[in-house]
Amino acid sequence: MTRTVIESKTKTVVIGFDEPFCVIGERINPTGRKKLAAELEAGDFSTVERDALEQVACGAMVLDVNSGAVFTNKMAEDARYADNNFVEPPLMRELILRIQAIVDVPLCIDSSVPGALEEGLRACEGRPLLNSVTGEEERLELVLPLVRKYNVPVVAISNDDTGISQDPDVRFAVAKKIVERAADHGIPAHDIVVDPLVMPVGAMGSAGQQVFALVRRLREELGVNTTCGASNISFGLPQRHGINAAFLPMAIGAGMTSAIMNPVRQVEMEAIRAANFLMNHDPNGGEWIRFAKVIEAVEGGMSFAEASAAASQATSGRRGGRRARG
Repeated sequence: MTRTVIESKTKTVVIGFDEPFCVIGERINPTGRKKLAAELEAGDFSTVERDALEQVACGAMVLDVNSGAVFTNKMAEDARYADNNFVEPPLMRELILRIQAIVDVPLCIDSSVPGALEEGLRACEGRPLLNSVTGEEERLELVLPLVRKYNVPVVAISNDDTGISQDPDVRFAVAKKIVERAADHGIPAHDIVVDPLVMPVGAMGSAGQQVFALVRRLREELGVNTTCGASNISFGLPQRHGINAAFLPMAIGAGMTSAIMNPVRQVEMEAIRAANFLMNHDPNGGEWIRFAKVIEAVEGGMSFAEASAAASQATSGRRGGRRARG
């Protein structure tokens, strides 16, 4: 059975068909967050640290770390700051060092800049997930050697030099191409986590059906684990969290094994906990029962993040600091 192993210095998380759904926290990403980008430009990592702690408390098993910041003020002083190849490598290193100093979960190194990916790989303790490679020829030649060199798993996104196809058969063919090219580099299929690309259902009514069918094919024909940007399904629509909360259990039922998402949203996390129980990935419902106590605290007036943090601290105390498996 396919098992993708991701590790921090002290914790192991396994993404797999018979494992609990892996929640990869998405919030450490300055793209579209002008305030966070400005903080990073000023050397202020307080929001990053707060987001890291909060996401782990709420149930993130892995944290995605994206270094795609734009340093607007510094660009006026030094033209090199307009170049992501200059900005991202040192920023990625600093982000990873600060995050892994305060949380023990594995990390997902997320950048379009190969230099930032390698700088992150050098800084990471354990065995991180690399995000990402595509079917584009240049990207394959730049990223797959890094995957092989550092012996890490990688997210494979199903687009190529022709762009993102609306045809799910084309997206499957791109995924197959990446898996085959990875094999040429000595990278096994169990270290490829395919993102089949979720389209917004508001723009394409069959988007949900497409991704469910794609996930089944990826599991049955290629034997790979899968992930997605979960919130893409509801882009542009009202009441997005309700759509996301319906989509996630359906994707899990189709065979999806992880998602890059916001774990601080109670309704989505409740849907995932319930799906784990229903898929028999939560033996005897222990995690569901623990989560129910969090919901009780929320109903008593605590925020979801506060209640999750309190439950997480209580659980950590009972474990006595031993090495934990996600």
